[in-house]
Amino acid sequence: MTTVAELLKLKDTHQNEVHTVGPEQMVLEAIKLMAEKNIGAVPVVRESKVVGIVSERDYARKMELKGRASAGTPVSDIMTHDVKIVDSQHTVDQCMNIMTDRRLRHLPVVDEGQLVGLLSIGDLVKAAIAEQARLIEKMQEYIRGESY
Repeated sequence: MTTVAELLKLKDTHQNEVHTVGPEQMVLEAIKLMAEKNIGAVPVVRESKVVGIVSERDYARKMELKGRASAGTPVSDIMTHDVKIVDSQHTVDQCMNIMTDRRLRHLPVVDEGQLVGLLSIGDLVKAAIAEQARLIEKMQEYIRGESY
């Protein structure tokens, strides 16, 4: 089964770059960063430690629906504080289970206290489909008698 470490290596350099914000930054800055980088969430980091995550969902539910001003609201007011993190030894299946159970779209990857990546549900679905395609190919080889 594919591990998070293997999955992060497969992502190209551009996709593997993790953009972060601080809890004291304004929501407007976080939203601009997400729009500029075409990403749906950013980890919130204080002193190199993940203390939260802010997503487009947080923005929609905690800002827009409540009529709050993005320019005057710190990220800490709307971020998700209870962040589920994984390490590079987790498998794709484990991550998918976590995301499904907790209804998450993004998982920060932390090794030895350092943020090393951010996985999206799209990353995991792509990896799961690739794994199934490999298994199907192996089964077809076996059926054809090509694999011993």
